[in-house]
Amino acid sequence: MSVTKEKIQWIRSQISVPEGKTIKLMEVCGTHTMSIASHGIRTFLPREIQLISGPGCPVCVTSQDDIEKALILARKKNVLIVTFGDMIRVQSGHDKLENYNNVQVVYSPMESLKLAVQHPDKEIVFIGVGFETTAPLIASTIIKAKKNQIRNFSTLCMHKTIPEALKLILSDKNSSIDGLILPGHVSAITGSQYFGFMEELNTPGVITGFDALGIMESIYLLSQLIGENKNSILNNYQSVVKKQGNPKAMKLLKSVFLPSDCYWRGIGEIKSSGLKIREKYHQYDAQEKFNIDDLHIDEPEGCLCGEILMGKANPLQCRHFGKKCTPSQAVGPCMVSSEGTCAAWYKYGNR
Repeated sequence: MSVTKEKIQWIRSQISVPEGKTIKLMEVCGTHTMSIASHGIRTFLPREIQLISGPGCPVCVTSQDDIEKALILARKKNVLIVTFGDMIRVQSGHDKLENYNNVQVVYSPMESLKLAVQHPDKEIVFIGVGFETTAPLIASTIIKAKKNQIRNFSTLCMHKTIPEALKLILSDKNSSIDGLILPGHVSAITGSQYFGFMEELNTPGVITGFDALGIMESIYLLSQLIGENKNSILNNYQSVVKKQGNPKAMKLLKSVFLPSDCYWRGIGEIKSSGLKIREKYHQYDAQEKFNIDDLHIDEPEGCLCGEILMGKANPLQCRHFGKKCTPSQAVGPCMVSSEGTCAAWYKYGNR
């Protein structure tokens, strides 16, 4: 037996749940969802502890409207769409970015500026998706574009921020969430103090890394907080996450973006939960540059992504799961994304 497995089993032996009580914990981050599934974390837990996936997969919460805006741009002449990989397979109707030859996958938004210089006859549009983790990178790219006077580059801004979505979930009178496994990636940028609002909502949280041992430790810490009726926010990822976060990254984010109302797939509009590009950088706002109107595209019929993202359903409750909806031919983004709950359950099962 591996040392890690022995430690996990020891932690499991220390977890206690009051008799007759069920503890429901939401892992906010999509990377946690995939890590929990791949390591079979649920098999190590008492039956009284349930793990529920939350809205921390950026591709999954991107609305149909925003996907359609990206497709409108892809259909234009002399436009080159640049995006992270997961986005190319998310459908709007029967169309997706994967169907177009003028779509290029990159690992860094800075690659967009190289393409803009290499193709001065084309408009380069970067699909800006992600939370507080990736938004500073795109902010830095926009600043560099302006500094270098690169005019054939813009960003279709779909960025979202975590706090308002969590407030919505935890404020729901029907919510049964007892505690949150908080995202390590986001916290590395924002700092642990970012989640202080949860104490006012009587919900404890633990900031967590992504290895199996760290996740199990955090579940134990949450069970202790819940058992003692404490609403503290603990940092169990101190090697990466500091109280003040990354001030330079946060300064970049705030210098380029402003909070805005934002539509989350299957959830609806959440006030001040998105980011929009400041007036100073409007020339790099693709929606403004190409005069794209706001849209309203219906969700795929029968898709439960919205309920799954809110922790109100699991993939097995969706009639499409594993039948009409598979990784090779997905109905909803929760199956498309490498961090999606449906993708995790399909690949690893409800272990």
